[in-house]
Amino acid sequence: MKSKAHDRIALRAEGLSKKYTITVGQRGNQTLSERISYTFKNIWENQTGTRQEEIWSLQDASFEIERGEVVGIIGRNGAGKSTLLKILSRITEPTSGRAEIYGRVGTLLEVGTGFHPELTGRDNVYLSGIILGMKKQEIAARFDEIVAFSGIEKFIDTPVKRYSSGMYVRLAFAVGAYLESEVLIVDEVLAVGDGEFQRKCLSKMQEMGEQGRTVLVVSHNLPTITRLCHRAILLDKGRLIADGPTGEVVSTYLHAGNIASSVKEWHDRESAPGNDAVRIRAVRLRNDHMAMTNVIDINKAFCVELEYEVLQAGLILAPHFGLVNEEGDLLFLSYEVNISWRDCPRKIGKYTSQGIVPGHLLTEGTYFISAFCRTLRTREVDIEEHEAVMFQVVESQEDNSARGNIGGHIPGLIRPLLEWKTRFEELTEPIVPLRV
Repeated sequence: MKSKAHDRIALRAEGLSKKYTITVGQRGNQTLSERISYTFKNIWENQTGTRQEEIWSLQDASFEIERGEVVGIIGRNGAGKSTLLKILSRITEPTSGRAEIYGRVGTLLEVGTGFHPELTGRDNVYLSGIILGMKKQEIAARFDEIVAFSGIEKFIDTPVKRYSSGMYVRLAFAVGAYLESEVLIVDEVLAVGDGEFQRKCLSKMQEMGEQGRTVLVVSHNLPTITRLCHRAILLDKGRLIADGPTGEVVSTYLHAGNIASSVKEWHDRESAPGNDAVRIRAVRLRNDHMAMTNVIDINKAFCVELEYEVLQAGLILAPHFGLVNEEGDLLFLSYEVNISWRDCPRKIGKYTSQGIVPGHLLTEGTYFISAFCRTLRTREVDIEEHEAVMFQVVESQEDNSARGNIGGHIPGLIRPLLEWKTRFEELTEPIVPLRV
């Protein structure tokens, strides 16, 4: 009999650890004579020339996830994310610790797992349902929804070994979403699908959470995590180092050992972009408190700071920066238009110019700052430093943004918070019902 705790908890991990043992051989850059000598030495000493090395992919991870939670798992490559999901999916056994999952589990991990390649899409849908313990009639009742969501009606009776990776993922996600799994575990594999399908998946996962089903999702796309999940877990080198509200955990992730992406500095003048007249010495990103950062709250203003040296007097300069999104679209260029400096010949010295970008302007995503400095009416100076700084715009769950109460993906290059006015008038004419 389930306890009340089991009614509330969907998944519990206690001290999960996973160790792999790898064989490390001799160095591969030895000369021929060194290798011959090394081989005879091993034969004489009865040695194999190799050693065993232990690698902990996951160490002592403990957490609980309640029913209806949609939780993001983030971390750099090699952090242990996929190992954790494989343990939770019962694909691999932990070296120590244990995981308890209360309910049926649907998994969407690497492309190519979960379906039998020789069977058709139709057969694999039924096979997946049977593995989950469903009856044939229950699967049949959801079959049309699964196929419609996947969008591969024409190929449903084709063996899945002939599917493209995108087709495979479409069907696999539809199966996991529509069959009766209480817990859905999703890895980066969703990145294979096109943008429209990804939006459908995000909307469906939100809907699953509202229905009381549990979703664990791994993604390097932080805007996806901040939009979809109220909670996130951060792994680093196999250890769980943060677990809490998504905005806080994402901020921890972006700041941990990655402050360099919020600033690019050239300490050596000779290597700095420019020439004997002007050199750019630094490009920095600062938040609304003027602290350097590479994560910006969608609601807050931030500052782009250009530091440059003028080495030749009398130049009229136009320092400016461009903001580019991860698709390579230039959102805007911003020039220094302060009247005190705009048409003023510069003296020799160091200058720091700051451009303030207002909050409630950008949408979620990854952005790059390119820095420029040119002379007006001449080409004495024409400096370009593309993608000098990279940063993320994430959405806080608490503040009032242009999203309002709209869920899911909101398309568009920017998302400004505009002032809206609505006027109301009562109807003076009676409403006549339409006759059918």
